Amino acid sequence: MGILSDDVVLIQLGNDPGQPSIITVNCPDKPGLGCDLCRIILEFGLCIIRGDFSTDGRWCYIVLWVEPNSSSCRVDWESLKNRLLSVCPSCLVSYYFTQPSSNSSQPSLYLLKYCSVDRKGLLHDVTKTLCELEFTIQRVKVMTTPDGRVVDLFFITDGM
Repeated sequence: MGILSDDVVLIQLGNDPGQPSIITVNCPDKPGLGCDLCRIILEFGLCIIRGDFSTDGRWCYIVLWVEPNSSSCRVDWESLKNRLLSVCPSCLVSYYFTQPSSNSSQPSLYLLKYCSVDRKGLLHDVTKTLCELEFTIQRVKVMTTPDGRVVDLFFITDGM
């Protein structure tokens, strides 16, 4: 079970000389993983021009747009991929140890997606309402777009 190591780190080279390359990492999460990945990329002479990090605390999906620091910089992409793989936790170990027990009576985890125009105090108001409805908030992911909209993902369990 789990996923093949070839799918953990994917590198898509830019089609044109001025176009950035895209590095995608999809693996179990661990504290400091994003920092380790970025440090390795910078050690290979690349500049991270954009990044997108997503995690639920157990699994992460990271996309980084990179380009060489200078036009004379040559990158050994295969070595970079191997170094990035070396800091990623093992997929097989994580798969087997995070499986829920079949006799466990843990409450179901629900995902609530909330989209709105952003305003001061919005997160407070939504969390207060969820608590009043006796939901337990396990995790929250807040994303604000440049045009002032917000997408909040609440991972909740029903307290009733």
